[in-house]
Amino acid sequence: MSEHASALEPWPETVAWRPVSRSLITVELIGLAGWTVAALAVFAAVWIWTGYWLWPVLIVVELALAAWRAIVTFRAVKAWGYAERDNDLLVRHGLVIRRLSIVPYARMQFVDVTAGPLERAFKLATVQLHTAAAASDAKIPGLPPDEAARLRDRLTALGEDRAEGL
Repeated sequence: MSEHASALEPWPETVAWRPVSRSLITVELIGLAGWTVAALAVFAAVWIWTGYWLWPVLIVVELALAAWRAIVTFRAVKAWGYAERDNDLLVRHGLVIRRLSIVPYARMQFVDVTAGPLERAFKLATVQLHTAAAASDAKIPGLPPDEAARLRDRLTALGEDRAEGL
């Protein structure tokens, strides 16, 4: 077996991936429901006001898209994962378009931990990694706050140690 992963299989099987919390599914579905209700309210109000036949069609389309997005959310959250290696952090996500971000510890400039009101209600946080290249920034949503703090502290320490060697 080759030591390098194929470019067509961006999630190496030899890596011990750590998943994000399944509570992220609930957070994502609540957000989806909020936007869907808002869109449906606007479509219904305009339909009542204008009486135009297209608005009920848009309501049905919006409901179908929301149902599809809800189904996809389950698999999308399960696709998130991260792995800490000796010299870098790997972050994966995506279903159709898979994305694997490899962030060398020495390239990290700072690490943010954020949690919006909905995330806090479900005891979740997001770790955001910042590097000099904006395209290489990575985030890991859906982490328990203690894991997010541990990861932040570890990545910061490793980043400082590796940066001293540059």
